[in-house]
Amino acid sequence: MTTHPGPLAGLLVADFSRILAGPYATMLLADLGAQVIKVEGPGGDDTRTWMPPVRDGVSTYYLGINRNKRSIALDLKDPGDLAAAQELARRADVMIENFRPGGLARFGLDYPSVSASNQKVVYASISGFGSGAGASLPGYDLMVQAISGLMSLTGDPDGSPYRAGISVFDVMAGMHASIGILAALNHRASTGRGQHVEVNLLSSALSGLVNHSSAYVAGDTVPFRMGNAHPSLFPYEPLPTADGDLIVIAGNDGQFRKLCQVLGLPELPEDPRFGRNQDRTANRDELRPLLLARLATRTRDEWFRDLLAAGVPCAPINTIDEGVAYAGELGLHPVIDSGGVPSVRNPITFSETPPAYELPPPGLDEHGEEIRAWLLS
Repeated sequence: MTTHPGPLAGLLVADFSRILAGPYATMLLADLGAQVIKVEGPGGDDTRTWMPPVRDGVSTYYLGINRNKRSIALDLKDPGDLAAAQELARRADVMIENFRPGGLARFGLDYPSVSASNQKVVYASISGFGSGAGASLPGYDLMVQAISGLMSLTGDPDGSPYRAGISVFDVMAGMHASIGILAALNHRASTGRGQHVEVNLLSSALSGLVNHSSAYVAGDTVPFRMGNAHPSLFPYEPLPTADGDLIVIAGNDGQFRKLCQVLGLPELPEDPRFGRNQDRTANRDELRPLLLARLATRTRDEWFRDLLAAGVPCAPINTIDEGVAYAGELGLHPVIDSGGVPSVRNPITFSETPPAYELPPPGLDEHGEEIRAWLLS
């Protein structure tokens, strides 16, 4: 079994996860050099069937989170396949799974069973609602968006709640799992001991709600839906120009002063209603029409150019293709080739050990024969 270079080169990851949170975490590790073996049931990862859209008949959902891995299909109800799975777990540096809590115990693949024969294993479990009272609940991101309170913050104030456009807490939990795994590996390096790392979507959600969850737990204030407005800043939202909306941000008093200079409204920062951020936030209904009157005199791109040049944060509301193109214009090289399949590059840059993109997302059991032979050796 060969590996590719990177800061995690030499690590073997047994990936028993599927759908999004786990596969996203293991792809991040694989990009950085870890050897990831993706264990799938005979029917394959669910996301293989989540289409459209497709590329060459393969779900782009699956393609987006499974590069740099090798696939083996194992039926855990088959004694031979189960023995192979257990041997893989015995050899792994890291094992990651997102079955319902306790779901792998009957196969001898839960943490107590695996760690009994592999004391150095870092075993990561991802669930929807933890391994306690919420263990029986299905862990779908949309459920967590609803239960956590995120949807109560998303949408028009007078309309219905909306979900986020992506499975935001699956992605966040995947990143938290990666952080937990790396921390546990560092602990193992100094002690020789592995451990069980647990992540759940609801806890990731409450952490990721940051200022909103803090408003409640520290300030006894329940946030409410404000559309695109910000509860603590103004302006910090889309504002209409002559030909389209532009995100305009005044994150501090200096930025507001610069905004007013570009808009030709130098008197506004001297107005006691608008001089400080808390004043602007309290008097946003009086300030908004003054800004809109000026913004309506020019196009979105004209304001974008001049405001950025003056140091005022602002942005057009792009489509995904426009966002990728703009990242390219900035030299961020957003799209890479992974064995002939284009995908979005790993977001981390290293000066010495850059990510590598050597393997395309694998076909189901594409490496099964090779992996079985290795496990028997």
